[in-house]
Amino acid sequence: MRAIDVHIHVPGPPGSGTSAASEAMNSYFGAQGGRTVEDMAESYEQQDIFGVIFGGDSEWTQTVVDRYPNLFMGFTYANPHDGKDAVEKVVKGFEKHNLRGLKVHPPGQAFYPNDETFYPLWQKCSDLKIPVLLHTGQTGVGAGMPGGNGVKLKYGQPIPYIDDMAADFPDLKIIMAHPAVPWQEEQLSVLVHKPNVYMDLSGWSPKYFRPILVQYMNSIVQNKVLFGSDFPVLTAERWMKDFETLELKPEVRQKILLDNAKKLLNIE
Repeated sequence: MRAIDVHIHVPGPPGSGTSAASEAMNSYFGAQGGRTVEDMAESYEQQDIFGVIFGGDSEWTQTVVDRYPNLFMGFTYANPHDGKDAVEKVVKGFEKHNLRGLKVHPPGQAFYPNDETFYPLWQKCSDLKIPVLLHTGQTGVGAGMPGGNGVKLKYGQPIPYIDDMAADFPDLKIIMAHPAVPWQEEQLSVLVHKPNVYMDLSGWSPKYFRPILVQYMNSIVQNKVLFGSDFPVLTAERWMKDFETLELKPEVRQKILLDNAKKLLNIE
């Protein structure tokens, strides 16, 4: 295993089509649409990369994991606004579909992670000992559409929202998805302060990483950072090519690409 990509959006089932929002996101990232599960599996197998996949349909996610068990593990995708139904979806994903985490999107779903309305969901994930991966920072969702398609970036701020969540659930493993621009230093502060919080590097080509992020990666948060691509809008091939240009210690590079995720996700 060369690396573990912790942030992959699994392509939908055949015939699922492409929404206007997806087309706008492809334009935002300069990506090409039309990727299939078969394309994804072939790419990750050729690169010797294991991946974490998620999508709106948990049964489809697990179908893909069942088809390619040596390539992928799955996370449940749920909307915290669904209350008890969201909790039940996580339990079902864990017990029936063998999904080993939860993915949510605060800006896209319009919620603050420190709203106690959603605490039963975080508590259930803590009880099941599965991580919660939350979008942070600006987002490609709605980018370029009128009014950003109604998406409000404020929900992606790390402090106080994710910081509060981490303090209130110290046993819950939390992954902040993406470099949290424009709140990069807030994100790094949470990583340093809260032992149960990690970040993935998805959604940004490493050539656009801010110097302070590279500085912290090379030093005090080297055990808290995970490789993620954001496939299919940003592929693992492109991300890893740009990652090679960063001035990182060899042992840090190994931790980010593989070792940190293996430990966090209990992957052999």
